[in-house]
Amino acid sequence: MKRLLLSALAFGICNLSSAPAAAQSRNLLAEMQAIATALGVTCEHCHVAPAGSTVPQPKKDIARQMMAMTRELNAKVQAATGKPAAEATQVTCATCHRGVPIPRPLGQVIARTLQEKGPEAAALQYRELRTRFYGRSTYDFTEDELLNVARPIASIRPDDAISLLELNIEFYPNSAKSYALMGFAYTRKFDDESALASLEKAAELDPANGEIQGQLVQLKMLRRKR
Repeated sequence: MKRLLLSALAFGICNLSSAPAAAQSRNLLAEMQAIATALGVTCEHCHVAPAGSTVPQPKKDIARQMMAMTRELNAKVQAATGKPAAEATQVTCATCHRGVPIPRPLGQVIARTLQEKGPEAAALQYRELRTRFYGRSTYDFTEDELLNVARPIASIRPDDAISLLELNIEFYPNSAKSYALMGFAYTRKFDDESALASLEKAAELDPANGEIQGQLVQLKMLRRKR
């Protein structure tokens, strides 16, 4: 609390000699506490030097810009809807951040790790994030999130796609969509036996899905021709 009050002084808008300025300081203090909660951080995330120090604190500069951006967005929402501030939907830091400093969707987080460090690191990261954040609004842990990462790479990097789909099936064992996409990925590896097994499992889980049934028939016909 003391650190936040000193930080308010550092912002240059706090003058405790007058009542209005003191109220402004309290408002800023509350806003900064809300920001820290929204980002899942402590004061030291931005305030890395004592108040009044000349040491650069780039995250404080970013915070100022983001606070200004939020105020601007709320003003635009009010102007667009014609509603007063008390009735208009409010944009806050939590709207995007939801408990993490960098508000990337889960799919982007996993896709980046997959690209830079490989499927094992991506799977480990997914499990760690799921353990930490599942049940909260921070990340989307539903069935389609890993599917959306695997789908565009299934043709060009089938092994990576299969690894993600296996991970998805671990948490969603009845995911017909995961088995169907895995079947397609296996065809890119010319592994028709594995592709057939995956598609048959997908058809078993979702027998009314005409697309899966069509893929299965097509693969069986291709195997007979060979």
